[in-house]
Amino acid sequence: MSNVPSHPYFFTPSPSNPDFPLFVFLPGMDETGKELISIQTAGLETAFDMRCLVIPSDEFISWTHLSEQVITLTQEELKKKPRSSVYLGAESFGTCIALKAMLSDPKLFNRIILINSASSFHRVPWLNWGSYLFHWVPQLLYTNSSFMALPFLTSFNKLSPQAHHALLKSVRDAPKKAVMQRLTLMRQFDIDEMKLRQFTQPVLLVASKADLILPSVAEAKRLARILPNAKVVTVPHKGHACLVEGGVDLLKILQTENFLDNS
Repeated sequence: MSNVPSHPYFFTPSPSNPDFPLFVFLPGMDETGKELISIQTAGLETAFDMRCLVIPSDEFISWTHLSEQVITLTQEELKKKPRSSVYLGAESFGTCIALKAMLSDPKLFNRIILINSASSFHRVPWLNWGSYLFHWVPQLLYTNSSFMALPFLTSFNKLSPQAHHALLKSVRDAPKKAVMQRLTLMRQFDIDEMKLRQFTQPVLLVASKADLILPSVAEAKRLARILPNAKVVTVPHKGHACLVEGGVDLLKILQTENFLDNS
């Protein structure tokens, strides 16, 4: 029998350090790729006790259930270190889970980092309508077209060999059925803007200027107009999957923006 949980769980990409603040990271639609997650969060372990969400590819659930799982898992971690600050970081698909979790338990997370938020998905016509057609794509064509999507995620010449391999593996291993379910969730995503306006914790909105999939800069600015304590940071010359590209150091961004509790 497999030892892999059949429900969302936290993966620790580096040795746990209970003396550091807790950092919960919610990755994008490639959430099953632990090798990729380790690259995305590299360096953060020097300042945080890292936990990363993994959603099994056969888990077909709602936004509500996903956000509840994140809250429950975070609360379980806090039982081990009850006085810890909690940072919630999320990328792309994960930002939608983060937004839901923020509103479900507004006091749980001390600081929020949202990277290339996918909350704009349903407002991008070609993505929204294209996701309806995805069901009809034959499996063989899906396997080949997955690789064709990679240039839209990032520039290969900005990836290390390790990152290149991890991204290819993540795309190749993503089951069509799981991707279909994630796309359905993206179409259904909505958020109560009035409740967002009442969220007072600091939020850092990181957006790639060269994102070819989502209007990340425009969405970051839109969210900043809603969230009362938000700041926008733009990353030049980087694509949607900016955390796997060379030259993007999330910890350095947090330090530069004075976004650490001890800054």
